[in-house]
Amino acid sequence: MSLSLTLDFEYETSIDKLWSALTDSSKLAKWIANIHTGKPMENNFEPVVGHRFQFRTEPSQYWDGIIDGEVLVVEAPNRVSYTWASGDEKHTVTWTLQDLGDGKVNLHLEQTGFSNVHGLEGARYGWTKWCGELEKALAA
Repeated sequence: MSLSLTLDFEYETSIDKLWSALTDSSKLAKWIANIHTGKPMENNFEPVVGHRFQFRTEPSQYWDGIIDGEVLVVEAPNRVSYTWASGDEKHTVTWTLQDLGDGKVNLHLEQTGFSNVHGLEGARYGWTKWCGELEKALAA
């Protein structure tokens, strides 16, 4: 059985600025941080279909600190999708951006491929926290 997570966030920003925050590796590192330490997750992400990348942070007793990915879809500035693999879990993350007008953008997240509800709830917590950090990064 495969479980899916969907979340929506609304930001006061331009679609281009939000797209950049999702696809520029240095900007990603500013808002995707280690949940426990708050330190940025260094990465070599590039918005190029087929590009393999990693997010890296300090390992813990439960995790090696590495998320492996491969870019699957790039439709600037509306959609980007990639694999998100750690340990025995391999998911697909898809971000869809929609310009709502009046300086507002909806960001829809879909993450598929969860094998259990614990992983899904952990991802819900993580993405909700990270997307709060994204809002701060967009305001800066």
